[in-house]
Amino acid sequence: MLYQIYEAQRSLLEPFADMADAAAKAYGNRHTLLGQMPMAQRVSAAYALFHRLGKDYEKPEFGIRSVEVDGVEVAIHERIEIDKPFCQLLRFKRFSDDPATLTKLKGQPPVLIVAPLSGHYATLLRDTVRTMLEGHKVYITDWKNARMVPLSEGEFHLDDYVNYVQEFIRHLQGKYRNCHVISVCQPTVPVLAAVSLMASRGEKTPITMTMMGGPIDARKSPTQVNALAVQRSYEWFENNVIYRVPPNYPGAGRRVYPGFMQHTGFIAMNPDRHASSHYDYFKDLVKGDESSAESHRKFYDEYNAVLDMDADYYLETIKTVFQDFKLVYGTWDVRSPDGTLERVRPQDITGTQQLTVEGELDDISGSGQTRAAHTLCKGVPRREGDHLEVKGAGHYGIFSGRRWRTVVYPQVKSFIAEFHAKAMATQEIAPERVQPKLEHTPAAPLNGEAPKATTAAAPVATPRSNHTPSGSGAKSAVKRDSGAATRKATRTVWRTADGAAPMTTAQPSSAASGGKRPARGSAAKKAPAKTAGRTAAAR
Repeated sequence: MLYQIYEAQRSLLEPFADMADAAAKAYGNRHTLLGQMPMAQRVSAAYALFHRLGKDYEKPEFGIRSVEVDGVEVAIHERIEIDKPFCQLLRFKRFSDDPATLTKLKGQPPVLIVAPLSGHYATLLRDTVRTMLEGHKVYITDWKNARMVPLSEGEFHLDDYVNYVQEFIRHLQGKYRNCHVISVCQPTVPVLAAVSLMASRGEKTPITMTMMGGPIDARKSPTQVNALAVQRSYEWFENNVIYRVPPNYPGAGRRVYPGFMQHTGFIAMNPDRHASSHYDYFKDLVKGDESSAESHRKFYDEYNAVLDMDADYYLETIKTVFQDFKLVYGTWDVRSPDGTLERVRPQDITGTQQLTVEGELDDISGSGQTRAAHTLCKGVPRREGDHLEVKGAGHYGIFSGRRWRTVVYPQVKSFIAEFHAKAMATQEIAPERVQPKLEHTPAAPLNGEAPKATTAAAPVATPRSNHTPSGSGAKSAVKRDSGAATRKATRTVWRTADGAAPMTTAQPSSAASGGKRPARGSAAKKAPAKTAGRTAAAR
């Protein structure tokens, strides 16, 4: 009932919050009668603060329209690359009409940023994405609010998270032959598991893996987050923080860890700091310091926007990462899309270089928790500079703000560039490959012609026939039998202009059954992933 009570309270408070916003504008406008009254500025500030405390915070947008690449303005188009039931893979595609800039964009490293699924939306990494776009092709996981996912889409487990990451990595590898991965906070654990499983199977793994502020080994320097998970049992979490989504949402009936409870927990960790911040906002409005007030609004528009997490995923994360430490002890088994249990073995990783980043003042992932990844990945040689501790930075400071831009990003950029150059030299990575598409034609064309190939702004694909003429002007020796009931279609082999290996029009997806979790022990049906045309002039 708690979720229903919260929704009723929110619905009741919402009109008053809207009226407070209108009153704040009326008292804050000096050209109105109310704005000329004594103490009008203070009254306006009070109403504005009430509006901020009572309003509903929707999912923010990334809002990245352009970035500068070496002084040249480059347009950004945000689009959905892969749409899964619980996550979208977003791509921030860059466009330029400057030939030199275009050439530079084509050769820059492709990077998959795995955003946390721990309460906030992926837009929390807006600054991370914007900065990375200056020198990389950027993709990011945009996790969906579980209350918006219908029950018909099935459950979502920690295993599914790991499988999603593997599918996204393979997607980038299909375009560029390989990629780089960055995980921030919570996803450091499932990303390490995903790469470990790929290595154990003998699959190609990413060139580099950057892990920032994550609980790889939550036993080290435990924080309040770690202490809560250890002090409470699995059953306590299931009985006290899991509720069903109310009927007014698409995911009605789904068991979730509600976003409003997570937000309460965030505030409870530093109540004095948040109270002081809101009071400063009030004073800034009274003084007319609109710049400081706007900074406050931008931060809390992001901080107060939270999502519901599927109960199975949340509870399994608590148990696997913070209670049983399965990754550290080597006891973690992940169920693949076909229902097979696979042991996570970080020691099997040998071809992926690693960089770990921690904040000196991080109060969410304690010191040493992320660095522990190097100890687990015994097959990757240690090198100087493979760990960065950011002095004076808290949890958010390592991926957002001044320290991220001036301290962390230059290190990350240099790390990726070093190994990307080596991969380019050995042809382990290439510019984006545009796959040719076959038009749908009957198996036996009535006019006897071979099927045509179409591409979207791609190098022209040339069919190569199995027929070889005997000499100049020789006629085909193939005889057509007009009385035959069926005809055999000519097999066409496709090659791209850059000499890449032949490719099919669609690659099989690693996440079976469209992202739905298969029944335990049963085989899942595999479906081909959709591919879209690519614009050759944009990278």
